[in-house]
Amino acid sequence: MGCRAVLFDLDGTLLDTLADLADSANAVLQERGLPIHEQDAYRYYVGNGVKTLFQRALPEAVRSDELVEACAASFRDVYDRRWNIKTRPFEGVAELLDGLVERGIQIAVLSNKPHRFTQKCVAEYLSLWPLDPVLGQREGIPLKPDPAAALEVAGRLQIAPRAFLYLGDTGTDMLTARAAGMRPVGALWGFRPEEELRQAGADRLIRAPAEMLSLLDGL
Repeated sequence: MGCRAVLFDLDGTLLDTLADLADSANAVLQERGLPIHEQDAYRYYVGNGVKTLFQRALPEAVRSDELVEACAASFRDVYDRRWNIKTRPFEGVAELLDGLVERGIQIAVLSNKPHRFTQKCVAEYLSLWPLDPVLGQREGIPLKPDPAAALEVAGRLQIAPRAFLYLGDTGTDMLTARAAGMRPVGALWGFRPEEELRQAGADRLIRAPAEMLSLLDGL
């Protein structure tokens, strides 16, 4: 079966959100008198939900479930004020989405970012394209790499998982695709290194969004 749909991760795949995520998390740490981190460190902290972000960012000596919860709650407030200051689509994303639409390929988004921020980012930066559904972290739905939400997307579109390409920039994305029966494609312009994507089972690795169209045309 050829490709009928592409499911995208958001942060690190379609949008370069790292600076706003890092600035927001550092603001939360700073207001508690805790050490902050260089922006590049957040490449490894983000991607698995807000609580996991602070489990990784907090010093081990003070880390607790209560502090993680408090920081996560503060982060949502801080990020709500600065989610769109430095965020931009990656170069080539617009052309990729144009090409997929022209080919009649269905496009959708699945993120571990809180659902309302996922939808706000897509509405702000990607509203020119018919991305649907757009799903983030929702209460009662397990985070990626659990395949439940990816399979929900397939069900909503009434397209078999094997007819999806799944494009993401983290090992979590590759594991999600594998678990859902979708074909995992790793985005090397994103937040995580090539080796992580390979070890997590990427079927193909691409260095620029335009390569996704070449891959698709070769199927």
